[in-house]
Amino acid sequence: MQGQGHAQPVRRPPHNAVLALLRVVFVALGVFSVGFLAWAMLLRLAVVTRRPVDVGLLVTAVAADVLSIVLLGSEPGDDVHTPGGYLGIALLFGTLLGAVVYYLAADVRHFQRQREAYAAQQFAYPTPASPYSTGTMPPHTPVPPAHSVPPLPRPPLAQPPIPAPPQRPAPARIEQVRAELDELSDYLRKHDGHREGGHEGGR
Repeated sequence: MQGQGHAQPVRRPPHNAVLALLRVVFVALGVFSVGFLAWAMLLRLAVVTRRPVDVGLLVTAVAADVLSIVLLGSEPGDDVHTPGGYLGIALLFGTLLGAVVYYLAADVRHFQRQREAYAAQQFAYPTPASPYSTGTMPPHTPVPPAHSVPPLPRPPLAQPPIPAPPQRPAPARIEQVRAELDELSDYLRKHDGHREGGHEGGR
């Protein structure tokens, strides 16, 4: 009992210029052979796609070409203006036209799907580019020894500001007492002055 294996990787499709050149070559081969080699286009398509439908169409095209050759060869001499000759020519050109249209449409559709599958595969499983693929070595950064590295200065710890003690306003009572003391000292000073003057006048 076999487990589920990984899906086979999709190969990268050929370049568009290569595909266009191959299409032109195979279509020209069928046209310049007047349809006798129209089966070559379907042969290439069957090899590329490997689908049973394309293999069946290849067999059908080969049989149609052989039948048209038999019909044309059965005519006496070079005269093809007979029912068999007309049927052989119609079968030959019909096979050529159908092979060209189907070959171009199926070939373009096949490689378009292959290109989409390849892009999806690259998106799902990206392959990182190796730095050694270009032949250049990455720059080497020397690591300094541990004893030569100066210690990093530690940032000073932020100390919270010390709030200034609130200044308590002087009570109004103290101001009143101070004013009374000033008045009392002025009064005593004047009173002492009057007494000294009275003593001097009596003498």
